[in-house]
Amino acid sequence: MEWEIVMGLEVHVELATKTKIFCSCTTEFGGAPNTHCCPVCTGMPGTLPVLNRQVVEYAVRAGLALNCDINQYNKFDRKNYFYPDLPKAYQISQLYLPFAHDGKVQLHTKSGRDVTIGIHEIHMEEDAGKLVHSLFGDTTYPDYNRCGVPLIEIVSEPDFRETEEVIAYLTKLKSTFEYLGISDCKMEEGSMRADVNLSVRPKGSTEFGTRTEMKNINSLKAIERAIAFESKRQIELIESGGRVVQETRRWDENKEKTFAMRSKENAQDYRYFPEPDIPPLYITDEELAHYRAICPEFAEAKAARFVSDLGLAQEDAEIIAGSKYLARLFEETNAIANDPAEVRYWMMTQVLYFMNERGVQAEDIKLAPEKFAQFIGIVKAGRINRQVGKQVFESMFFGDDSFDVEAYIKEHDLEIVDDKSLIEETIAAVIAENPKAVEQYKSGQTKICGFFVGQTMKRLKGKADPAAVNAVLAEALKKL
Repeated sequence: MEWEIVMGLEVHVELATKTKIFCSCTTEFGGAPNTHCCPVCTGMPGTLPVLNRQVVEYAVRAGLALNCDINQYNKFDRKNYFYPDLPKAYQISQLYLPFAHDGKVQLHTKSGRDVTIGIHEIHMEEDAGKLVHSLFGDTTYPDYNRCGVPLIEIVSEPDFRETEEVIAYLTKLKSTFEYLGISDCKMEEGSMRADVNLSVRPKGSTEFGTRTEMKNINSLKAIERAIAFESKRQIELIESGGRVVQETRRWDENKEKTFAMRSKENAQDYRYFPEPDIPPLYITDEELAHYRAICPEFAEAKAARFVSDLGLAQEDAEIIAGSKYLARLFEETNAIANDPAEVRYWMMTQVLYFMNERGVQAEDIKLAPEKFAQFIGIVKAGRINRQVGKQVFESMFFGDDSFDVEAYIKEHDLEIVDDKSLIEETIAAVIAENPKAVEQYKSGQTKICGFFVGQTMKRLKGKADPAAVNAVLAEALKKL
């Protein structure tokens, strides 16, 4: 039997406000355990929450960017549960009147398919703390620093059928929120996390199967592996005569398996009721108009402009525009260098290489556009060739603010060799020392020319212009 996977996502995104949603504690990541909390965010008796208005602004701007309808009148509710990561035993969230609903996200997957994912709702809520489990015994330590950090939760419709759609969706959310400036979306720090609700059904069926929920997976690679394992587990379970139980499951990254945590809760299990300490919230027409007016140019529009105005290939434009930080580096460098093709070349061949091979995140790139443009000017002037340029670029990319491109080239004697007589002497020596290669050339094996060029470049320490070497070599070989 052929099976189909059906998935819906609940994505939690921490908002980049300086202070928490209901108190003035810092939202800064890290810090010694239990040093970023106060009586309000730990729910001490006699304390009252006060809503951070910037949380509302960031949330509404996210809703508009995801094509949602905005509930101008909305309110908060209490979600009650007893668990050590929330000392007050309830979470302030939104159930009955969330601020945004009925949105949609258009995706273009790697395989070339266009997919529309529906957004059921987006609501504001406070984050919980985290539990640190001891490696040396059955002891768990609660850290409440994260309690009260503002979140939005984006709840999708069950519109996902392929893993690549999930990855494209999360990548687009990350890009959108980065461009809005409302979250850093660092999955490794927990500021963007995804719960995956997954079920399987026979291909062609219109009825949903029983779903499981995999909680708080915080990397794209882990999400891919978790979907692959859980869908296979459910299919094998059904085909062997068993049945899937609706439950919450934990993804174990080390064992690459999901494990049952608890039966899946429904809304009634949380005993929701209106939050008595926070009055209903009203978003005015003027506020909505302002939030729409300050909406930035997003990745799709920016990529289209890179193609139409700057001549970039569509794929290159999408990769560069997909990250706010890469797009900024490209645009600011090109504004100085005025050569989009050359800037694109070094970004696609070197910047992306170091990001992938060295694990550098786009937001952590320290390369200044002014130095990048200066480097491009040196290459275009023919003072260094591209091969040497890669060496210079690596040192510049990982250098600090004091890195001097000109001084580095001079110190390492990297300027191109343009002395024709020196190139002629070097080629003559290479030919004289390789009589077998000469005989191969004379017998018609012209591919041996590459050997001569390589040996010449090696002797000249890669500093010669390959075009000049090829020209001089051609003249020398004619005389053989």
